[in-house]
Amino acid sequence: MATGTLSDFKVYEPQMRGAFIEQLTQASHAFNEASRGAIAMTTESLAGQYRYESYFKNIASLISRRDTSSTAAATALKLEQGEFITVKLNRAVGPIDQTYDSFRKIASEAGPEQISFLLGTQVAKGIELDQLNACVRSGTAAIGADAANTEFDYTGTGDLTTSALVQGLAKMGDAANQVVAWVMHSKVYFDLVAAQISANTYEVAGTAVRESAPVTLGRPVIVSDSDALVITGSPDNYLTLGLAEGAAVATNSEQIDVVQEVVTGLDNLVARLQGEFAYNVGVKGYQWDVTNGGANPNDTALGTTTNWDKQVASHKDGPGVRIKTT
Repeated sequence: MATGTLSDFKVYEPQMRGAFIEQLTQASHAFNEASRGAIAMTTESLAGQYRYESYFKNIASLISRRDTSSTAAATALKLEQGEFITVKLNRAVGPIDQTYDSFRKIASEAGPEQISFLLGTQVAKGIELDQLNACVRSGTAAIGADAANTEFDYTGTGDLTTSALVQGLAKMGDAANQVVAWVMHSKVYFDLVAAQISANTYEVAGTAVRESAPVTLGRPVIVSDSDALVITGSPDNYLTLGLAEGAAVATNSEQIDVVQEVVTGLDNLVARLQGEFAYNVGVKGYQWDVTNGGANPNDTALGTTTNWDKQVASHKDGPGVRIKTT
């Protein structure tokens, strides 16, 4: 068990003392309006390890030719229901232990309240980041489960270009306008910027590119260095997602509980903070495979394509497309 002591703090003279909290470096602000609803965050109390939601399937041949000369019996059609299933991910915060003595030595008011204040920003961003990575990982896996219809492989050509974005959208056919946002790794993003600068340096349209705002076909870009967008190899390949509205949703399904206490019986008094929370993650048009994927999956299971089962008939009603580049 690791307990922080005075040696973990920086003790400055009063006139030089400052407060600093290390921030996570991966961008995580991608939910709701930022992605035009492609990656959404909601709150709803949900019991159990899964959420089941029924829906009516599209009826094949609902509209057909009518023979005005026939009096034969018509073939009746029926309504059928399917299920979308989201899976609950159980998470922990900490525990974080810190001695009271270490706070006193830096002339700071010690106690659980102080730890809560110091850690608040990190915990909030950490939760948001965890949910973003889960959504990206799940969406990438689900889209990959139908790769023949939803993936444009550009690895044989090179880095991401405007043309590759167009070819990715083309996978959606006449439903391409349903793609409302891009999600890409920073390496891919800057490859796109560089390619467009090279192609448009002497054009009026290149002004936006020279200001580091690439042309993305009217859709916002969420840049995130999520490892779910990287296929490790020699060289690495990268996945860029073109997502429809509601493609991946993280639902805060249990209340977060954070416990603060004073730990006694040690050489020094210790302030401890520990928390628990849970959220469900789901992908548009897919259900989590309860049998194969199981409850409370780890990242590997969450990113396994066979653990996401397509429920909609057409990929155009799914989460979107992905583009594979170097």
